[in-house]
Amino acid sequence: MDARTGKKIRLGRLFDQQSGKSLIVAYSHGVLMGPQPGMRTLADMRHFTQSIAAADGLLVTPGLLTHLEDAFIGRQRPALLIHLDYQSFNRTLLPYQQGATAALATIEEVVAAGADGVMTYLYIGYDDPLREKLEIERNAQVARACERWGVALMVEPRTARERTHPEDDANAALLALYCRIAAEIGADIVKCVHPGTTAGLAEVVASCPVPLLVAGGPKQADPEVAYQRVRSAIEAGAAGLVFGRNIYEASDPAAELVRFRQIIHQES
Repeated sequence: MDARTGKKIRLGRLFDQQSGKSLIVAYSHGVLMGPQPGMRTLADMRHFTQSIAAADGLLVTPGLLTHLEDAFIGRQRPALLIHLDYQSFNRTLLPYQQGATAALATIEEVVAAGADGVMTYLYIGYDDPLREKLEIERNAQVARACERWGVALMVEPRTARERTHPEDDANAALLALYCRIAAEIGADIVKCVHPGTTAGLAEVVASCPVPLLVAGGPKQADPEVAYQRVRSAIEAGAAGLVFGRNIYEASDPAAELVRFRQIIHQES
């Protein structure tokens, strides 16, 4: 037996077998931003997670998994992903110019909890190159642990300069650099922001040797803006989405999830 088999099985749970794409719902924003619409109370969170069984994957934090575990039990339930990192880069309350990251669990603990995968951040472009070195080492250690235990690894590479240089997120060349580094370290999946144009995203996708999923970003006042971003992502060759606020802040999250699935998986 080989841990690579475990990876294949777990990745197979994340990607739809017909379309080959994935719609992961990110529901771990509380550890980064505090209480948010759609996740203010534990009752809110239990109701939401029970209502989105149609998601291919659901990303939650280690501390809330026990409270939300029923959302993953049984057939036809989302794959379980654990948000493995804390980060303080884009916090609006008590912000820092450049933040830091911290591990919330070990891969052994994630495996014991029955998770299919984990997500980590990879911050590139610090003022101090030593901090970038430590980020590379930290993610490489997680990647090797995921290989030993057969756990899927999704890495979200981001600019460490996002507070002072928000234009970095629209720079396709920079995004391609970040995503390629993440894949070369050992990511099975890379999560990437949309640079704003289909052509720019296609450039990033083409240079990333592992499946690339597009992040949802802030809640859009007009849902059609979010739908168009999804269409653009699929046209650019992305393997799917990791959407949070545009689903859990919707007035009818389950219906919104179905709408996104129709675009991604070409469901009628």
